[in-house]
Amino acid sequence: MEGFCNGLHKSPHKGFSVEFKEHRQYVHGDEIRTIDWKLFGKTDRLYIREYEEETNLRCNILLDKSGSMGYCGSRAGGVSKHDYAVRLAACLGHLMLAQQDAVGLIHFDDAVRRIIPPRSKPTHLTAIVNELSGLKAERETELSSVFHQLVPKIPRRGLLVIISDLFGNIEELMKALAHFRHAKHEIVIFQIWDSDELDFPFKQWTQFQSLEQKSHRRLIDPAHLRKAYLKNLATFREALTAGCHRNRIDLVPVVTDRPYAEALASYLATRRRLR
Repeated sequence: MEGFCNGLHKSPHKGFSVEFKEHRQYVHGDEIRTIDWKLFGKTDRLYIREYEEETNLRCNILLDKSGSMGYCGSRAGGVSKHDYAVRLAACLGHLMLAQQDAVGLIHFDDAVRRIIPPRSKPTHLTAIVNELSGLKAERETELSSVFHQLVPKIPRRGLLVIISDLFGNIEELMKALAHFRHAKHEIVIFQIWDSDELDFPFKQWTQFQSLEQKSHRRLIDPAHLRKAYLKNLATFREALTAGCHRNRIDLVPVVTDRPYAEALASYLATRRRLR
C-alpha cells in the first residue's frame, strides 16, 4: 500500500522514480522506455528496471450511517453504534492527518450520500468533522450494492477504512469487498457492535422494532430465541472472518462500551503489518 507510516515509509508499489528496486525480464506489453539498454548490451537479453516510489498514503473512510447503526444498548453509556462510528472516524482522520497522510470521507446508507476526496492539509479535518457532525443513522442499506457503486468512484488505489456493523448477506458482501481488492485497495474494517448484540441479555418479554423499517416490530419472549440467536450470530461471525481472511482484509471488531484507544491501537498495529 502506498504511503507514509508515522510520517514516512516506502511504498511496496513499483514505479518509475526515486529508488532502484530490481530488474525483471521483459515481457510483451511492457513499455520500451523501461528497458535497461546497458544491461541488454552486456547480456543480449531484455530486462526492465523497476523502482520504488515514496508517496503519501491515500485513505478513504467509508462510514455506514444506515438505521441499524442507531442502536444503543443499556451498557453503552448513551453512545449508539452510529455515535461511536462517527467519533472513531474523526479520531482516525485526525491521526492520519497528523502523520501527513491524505484522508477522505464517504458516507452512505442505501446509496452513496457524500464523497469528500482525500486531502493531506491539516485544515481538511475541519471539513470532515463538520460533515460527520451532521449525520444521522437512517434508512436501509445493502452494503454489497453500495460498495460495487463505489469502486469506479475511487480511481486511485490506497487504504479503505470501512466502519460498519456489516449486517447483510455475507456472500454478496464478500463479492463486493473482492471487487475493492481487485482494484488494488488495502482494506481495514472496523465492525461496530453493541454488547447487547453479542450476548443477547434480554430476559423479560420485549418488543423489538426494526431501526430500518419502523413498521416492523415484534413482541417476543427472549428466552425462546436466545439459543437460536447466539447460534446464528456465531455462524455469521465465522463466515465473515473466513471471508475477510480469504480476501486479505483486516477485520477489527469494536464494541461501543470500550475505549476508542483500543480501536486506534488495532489500526496502528495493522498499519505496521502492512509496511
